Amino acid sequence: QVQLVESGGGLVQAGASLRLSCAASGRSFTMFSMGWFRQAPGKEREFLAAISWTGGIGYYADSVKGRFTISRDGAKNTVDLQMNSLKPEDTAVYYCAARPYRRLALIYQEYDYWGQGTQVTVSS
Repeated sequence: QVQLVESGGGLVQAGASLRLSCAASGRSFTMFSMGWFRQAPGKEREFLAAISWTGGIGYYADSVKGRFTISRDGAKNTVDLQMNSLKPEDTAVYYCAARPYRRLALIYQEYDYWGQGTQVTVSS
């Protein structure tokens, strides 16, 4: 049973940084790829970044490219999202997701497993 647990959300001021972490458990993730998404009230779930569990270069949405960085730690079984220069429009619930394929995916329908989400609020 795959379990994903996000942590690290909170309330920050515009311009600040936050680091979200996703702890993955339940099986080997060697053949998996991982993604981060967010969802603001009244909006669709939005792709942010994805990375293969075995590493390599992350792929980013244009809205966060240059500000967010996805990384994974195979020893700790975690996938992190470093968020810099946060803006009020980054306010949302942030979700970690996993899919049992190495090919990166950009839409939420292609992910099989989800965490419970962590709230990020950026004040102006």
